[in-house]
Amino acid sequence: MEQGSLYTHVENNIATIEFYHPAGNSLPTDLLNRLVKSFNELSDDNKVNVIILKSEKERTFCSGASLDELLSINNPTDGVAFFSGFGKLVNAMRKCKKPIIGRIQGKAVGGGVGIVSACDYAMATEEASIKLSEISIGIGPFVVEPAIRRKIGVAAVGELSLNPAMWQNAYWAKEKGLYARVFDNTKDMDKEIQILSEQLASYSPEAVQHLKRVLWEETDNWDTLLSERANICGNLVLSETTKKALQKFKNS
Repeated sequence: MEQGSLYTHVENNIATIEFYHPAGNSLPTDLLNRLVKSFNELSDDNKVNVIILKSEKERTFCSGASLDELLSINNPTDGVAFFSGFGKLVNAMRKCKKPIIGRIQGKAVGGGVGIVSACDYAMATEEASIKLSEISIGIGPFVVEPAIRRKIGVAAVGELSLNPAMWQNAYWAKEKGLYARVFDNTKDMDKEIQILSEQLASYSPEAVQHLKRVLWEETDNWDTLLSERANICGNLVLSETTKKALQKFKNS
């Protein structure tokens, strides 16, 4: 199973994390763990004042959970461990002392929408449509739902998750609060991300860190909450209905 790649670069107090997986920038356990490690390390790096999160290629920002790994799960322990990876990543981004700017160049699905939601500020292109498809395969977006709900509200989460086949475009996502800005092309988006990241990097690190803590108030229970949600998903993924739906999806 290919594990994908992860690169981190720091320049002028700005860190860039770039991930890639050949299967639509999906996130197997190894890549999830490496992302968690990167955010934890950069959070304590005094040379870093702001973080940019991006993925490689143009068409998909993140397609969520690794389909091959989901199909390989055959016991509750492995199931809970896999979905806990998404919970740990969301929590690492939440707890990170540095503001995280999301560069969303393409579609985001399921867990990918959760990762976007855990960014403190996200810019996107018109290609950055989103959907939550989990309920259609018998799981549900339970682990990432708190992060998504925090950004777009309960009604919008319901609209996405109860109509799992429907894509919502980038302007819908902006209207709901997931994206701060939407651009015609990546060139314009990258220019604005550079401007914003340089501005944030020039501000008082202490003030920015205090602001981030304020913005994430009332989420202190997420360590427990996301663990409980991972248990739900870890057991649902073992059902025969889910296994058949996953295989059908893979073969389509």
